[in-house]
Amino acid sequence: MPKPFLASLLLAAFLALPVQAQLLAGPGSSGPIDGIVAVVDEDVILRSELDRAVANLREQFRGREAQLPPENVLRRQVLERLVLTRLQVARAESTGIRIGDTELNQTLQGIAARAGISVEQMRAQIEAQGLSFEDYRRSLREELQMRRLQQRVVQGRVVVSESEVDQELARTAAAGDETEYRLANILVALPDGATPEQVATARQKIDGIRGLIERGEMDFRAAAIRYSDDRNALEGGDLGWRPGSAIPPRFAELVRGLQPGQHSAPIRGPSGYQLIQLVETRRPGPQTITEYQADHLLVAVTEVVGEEAARRRIEELRARIEAGEDFAAIAREYSDDTMTRNRGGRLDWFSVEALGPEIAGQITPLADGQLSAVFRTAAGWHLLRRVGTRQQDVTEENRRNRARQLIGERKAQEELERFLRQLRADAFVESRLGA
Repeated sequence: MPKPFLASLLLAAFLALPVQAQLLAGPGSSGPIDGIVAVVDEDVILRSELDRAVANLREQFRGREAQLPPENVLRRQVLERLVLTRLQVARAESTGIRIGDTELNQTLQGIAARAGISVEQMRAQIEAQGLSFEDYRRSLREELQMRRLQQRVVQGRVVVSESEVDQELARTAAAGDETEYRLANILVALPDGATPEQVATARQKIDGIRGLIERGEMDFRAAAIRYSDDRNALEGGDLGWRPGSAIPPRFAELVRGLQPGQHSAPIRGPSGYQLIQLVETRRPGPQTITEYQADHLLVAVTEVVGEEAARRRIEELRARIEAGEDFAAIAREYSDDTMTRNRGGRLDWFSVEALGPEIAGQITPLADGQLSAVFRTAAGWHLLRRVGTRQQDVTEENRRNRARQLIGERKAQEELERFLRQLRADAFVESRLGA
């Protein structure tokens, strides 16, 4: 079985496998003609495609099958995901969003590297589960197209002003609660204008779900996967981390009264009845980071100055500095770094994360005043001299960044939900699951 990281990617990707031409039985084929479970505009979703997506999902839950909803509910949930995927990929294609082989291969390499394996090992793990690596590549390409489309949808529409950040921080201060909460939910949905009978049925269902959890027959995550009507059902109802100020007032007091692992009584909201679980809490404390100051020299590799010539030049410049020549004077005369050349190569104070792993790997082992070895990046050949370090309090900066990120994510989610609802509403979708 794959590592958990890889398994989660397999789940995401294989829920949206493309239609394969070989699934349609051609003239003279002895196999059965594949059925259609949904028509999506001018496209179709085949029964075998849905079967494969459901089977792949069940593979991810091997040993935990009881957490999945009944078969008819599961197939409806997976089909809706396939429909939304098909609509987003079609929109991406129509707006010119393409993912080339180079980008796709780089993404595969990144996935494998984060899982601590090679691409070939990842292929072997995928195929060991009876899955096609080529199908995985195609579904990953679609996933990248959808992400690019979603970024384009929210880009330009989501702007976070400094005044909004100030207001967010003021709300946090007024609430007197800087604690962050990780929440999960279970939703029993109600339609707009629900009748008293529908409300009573929903209340009975949410009470039944609560009873299962409290009797220990099912944990909250499993109950969310099996019974929740929310879009995050298959993620166990996970809502992620939220600061206290970002929780709606009618829920905030309730959440603060829970201990990690506890859940609320049923709550009636605009979408239906919910159970809210407090998964865990955290409280950010004072935060400091080490910042570095350094001098920098770059010899770029160009059509005029080739690889070997650039390397020899920077080695010669390093030798001259080691022999006592002034680093700043050499940087002003020879460095190709236009940002620092006029300052004698002096970089502003920076954290190692700010300039990437290549710089970090060179600067951290040095003592103050020590030169690095010459090293290569995409820009050319570099030389660093560490000047000094300091401890910088970034508590306030991080608080503002967290508030800015929270506001941005909230706005982006609202824009994306609006876009997906409109995309779904404008499409012709005919479900034939009952056929």
